Amino acid sequence: VQLQASGGGLVQTGGSLSLSCTPSGRVFGLDVMGWYRQAPGKQRELVATITSTGSTNYADSVKGRFTISRDNAKNTVYLQMNSLKPEDTAVYYCNAQSRAAVNYWGQGTLVTVSS
Repeated sequence: VQLQASGGGLVQTGGSLSLSCTPSGRVFGLDVMGWYRQAPGKQRELVATITSTGSTNYADSVKGRFTISRDNAKNTVYLQMNSLKPEDTAVYYCNAQSRAAVNYWGQGTLVTVSS
């Protein structure tokens, strides 16, 4: 089972994009789901996470601009990105961790913010 991310693309500074991520097959007991990103020449970094009960955590760089949410019935996680900046340009990866400590990753979706 892999996670399938979609919604990336090219947007101008100040614009918005919405990402979504869903498993390719049946999965059970997903606990924390989240988004990470990796810019060219940089390490992968946390963007936001959300637990199965809805508790969220954000990187300081995206607080107030990005919103993470999830649909537990669909095992789908979303990332609404507003007021995008050129420094948000990166490949965005979704991640899910099950209660059985299985770690799932998506293939990544490219977000490019032009100045």
